[in-house]
Amino acid sequence: PESGRPVRIDTTLYLPAKTPAPAVLLAHGFGGSKTDLDHEARTLAHGGYVVLAYTARGFGASGGLIHLDSPSYEVRDASLLVSYLAALPQVERRAGRPRVAVAGASYGGALALLLAATDPRIEAVGADITWNDLASALFPNAAGSAPGVFKKLWAGYLFGSASRSPSDRLPVSQCGRFAPDLCAAYQRAAQTGRPDARMLALLRASSPATSLGRITAPTLLSQGEQDSLFPLTEADANARGISAHGTPVRVVWRAGGHDGGDGSGAATSALSTWLGDVFAGRVHGRQQFSVAEQGAALSATSGLAVGQTLQVDSYPGLAGAPRPESTVVVHGAAQVVSAPAGGNPSAVTTLPGIGGALGQAAQFTQLGDLKAIPGQEAGFVSDRLSGRLLIAGAPTVTLTVTTRTSTDATLFIGLHDVAPDGTDVLPSGLVAPLRLTGLRPGVPHTVTVRLPAVARNVPAGHRLRLSVATTDLAYQLPTDPREYTLALARSAAPITIPTASGRVLHPGNPVAWLVAGLATILLLGAGVPLIIARRRRTLRVLPELAGVPISISGLVKEYADGYRAVDDVTFRVEGGQVVGLLGPNGAGKTTTLRVLVGLITPTAGEIHVFGDPVRPGAPVLARIGAFIEGPGFLPHLSGRENLQLFWSATGRPDVAAHFDTALEIAGLGASVDRRVKTYSHGMKQRLGIAQAMLGLPELLVLDEPTNGLDPPQIAEMREVLQRYAATGRTVVVSSHLLAEVEQTCTHVVVMHRGRLVAAGSVTDIAGSGGVQLVVDDPEHAARILVAAGISARPVPARRALEDVFLDLIGGDGQ
Repeated sequence: PESGRPVRIDTTLYLPAKTPAPAVLLAHGFGGSKTDLDHEARTLAHGGYVVLAYTARGFGASGGLIHLDSPSYEVRDASLLVSYLAALPQVERRAGRPRVAVAGASYGGALALLLAATDPRIEAVGADITWNDLASALFPNAAGSAPGVFKKLWAGYLFGSASRSPSDRLPVSQCGRFAPDLCAAYQRAAQTGRPDARMLALLRASSPATSLGRITAPTLLSQGEQDSLFPLTEADANARGISAHGTPVRVVWRAGGHDGGDGSGAATSALSTWLGDVFAGRVHGRQQFSVAEQGAALSATSGLAVGQTLQVDSYPGLAGAPRPESTVVVHGAAQVVSAPAGGNPSAVTTLPGIGGALGQAAQFTQLGDLKAIPGQEAGFVSDRLSGRLLIAGAPTVTLTVTTRTSTDATLFIGLHDVAPDGTDVLPSGLVAPLRLTGLRPGVPHTVTVRLPAVARNVPAGHRLRLSVATTDLAYQLPTDPREYTLALARSAAPITIPTASGRVLHPGNPVAWLVAGLATILLLGAGVPLIIARRRRTLRVLPELAGVPISISGLVKEYADGYRAVDDVTFRVEGGQVVGLLGPNGAGKTTTLRVLVGLITPTAGEIHVFGDPVRPGAPVLARIGAFIEGPGFLPHLSGRENLQLFWSATGRPDVAAHFDTALEIAGLGASVDRRVKTYSHGMKQRLGIAQAMLGLPELLVLDEPTNGLDPPQIAEMREVLQRYAATGRTVVVSSHLLAEVEQTCTHVVVMHRGRLVAAGSVTDIAGSGGVQLVVDDPEHAARILVAAGISARPVPARRALEDVFLDLIGGDGQ
């Protein structure tokens, strides 16, 4: 109950094809609802689990107030839902006990951990991108025991995202649906920048840190590497706390996080694998650790930096496995820096929701480079690295800080990757906030700082740059002006770099942003799963196909329930062709394209692009630009800024993007500098095409690019594709507009019910079929007709492509 009134919780039950089966209670992130869980719930149900997705109290259609995962409210609600599951006949039981797991991300992830600590019926746990101690997460501090630096932008964003929801007719106030005590605590912290005792008590009651020792269910902890809200340090603290009591823990550092990225599908796949292992009794002792390395290697095909997943025998922690060769020395003299009153102006390294991208791309804003403000940052630089260095964890360094007048200091420390051409990247946009207290003006204070935990490969020839700044827009800053002298503890100070070694699972690709398009990434962030192959397949490089953009042989894609979406499809696409992929709904077109760009793995058969085998994350995908599932952009940015932000996330230099060429082909004109929220649907489609064309990929793959466009816009899109093909590159486009394909494409591939029914040039396909008169001697027949006064000349038999298409599919397509 809430103030004596019953609280109703909005739920949806998903049943697998076969029951009884183990159950999964699925919780959502802060500000969301059960609707956000639909894709993940369906995936788990498809995998054989009874799934109960629900909306937490205070959100969506559920009643009550938000108590922030309080044991007395939200955790109690979850326990009652477990009781509901336990009573269902569809839920499997063992030794009289229901088999139930709990999983969630962020807000739901903390709920999963807190529930597992209090409800002995929980058999498995999956917690993604969540916190350990909410107090230290919102008030992080790299050294000392004083209250940390207030993460004011994130706190304000979260508070605002749930401050209004009139669904249960609660009185409208500045607190919205927050419980009054929580609301008052936030207001005090927002005013002072410090947590008081009451706020700390509330935050710690909602923190898994207080109860990790009571978790006995095997636990999966996946954490995003692009996450300025709950960084890798939170998962590390949870892993250490749970495993200290002998409970098996598997840790995954994945791409993505609260700052965006494409890792949520991988998180769903990891959860599905974990649940299968736990319920099958395959989880014992130490668990393998996997980490998504950023910029891990160079593609032999493209020469571009690509990522990969590294699997290590056991989780090494944030300290990694330090080695003598991984200690990097930085140099620099003492430097005097200032902090303006109120922190205005402030450096911008992170913003809620796009921190990781901003860390790569300050040029997305017309305000210029705000990652560092002159006079507010000290820098210390290493020599060029003699070999590639994997940073896998949180490096440490010792600094000396001297204040001029204040007795405390607020600083922000980052470790940058600086390329030989001067390109400076702050990995994932992460800095370590540091608040020192008890200082004496003029007296040096030495402190060892733990830098942000990242997983990044720094190539040979690059330098590391240690930055120490006095401002950061994301945090609460001192109101009075400051001046500090910052120095290394020694003139040549070592940075201890944690690293890791293990087995490479598969190469990944930061250019997957280019491959899948931003819209696909947003869908992945909403929970669309990446499907991982369950069996090994031998993938061969075929040098004889090096000049062939696409070669598909015996392609099969079958899902777990036996549905075969693609059935033994074989065809080739040659260089310079514009190929139309045709078929009615359900023909397998989009599935074929998703396999082609590495989003899903085939059941059988092979796909080669320029002779290289395709699999999720394959380096050859860097040669493909794709537009699948429709466009998705940040509405408050201009079209140009969206493209620049997108390209910067690939890690490639701006000169390789060919922005002007892509924009000219797409035909956006001056509109590219308008905010995307003012765009028509057709303009967004063209911007999506321009995004896919960035880097001028040799192969362009487009799924229904004319969807929703009016006839003039369709004609413009036709010109876009023809202009692109005129550059000598290859285009594959799926469409249901047969007349448009006939005017645009040189070749067509027709699919029906997952099978290939025709492939060839438009001329050959349209010229097939119909009623034809076959004669043995055309010249003799022509003379007879002429003698009869009938003019005759040979012509190819040709019909409209639509008529041929309907004949090929038997006329039953919709």
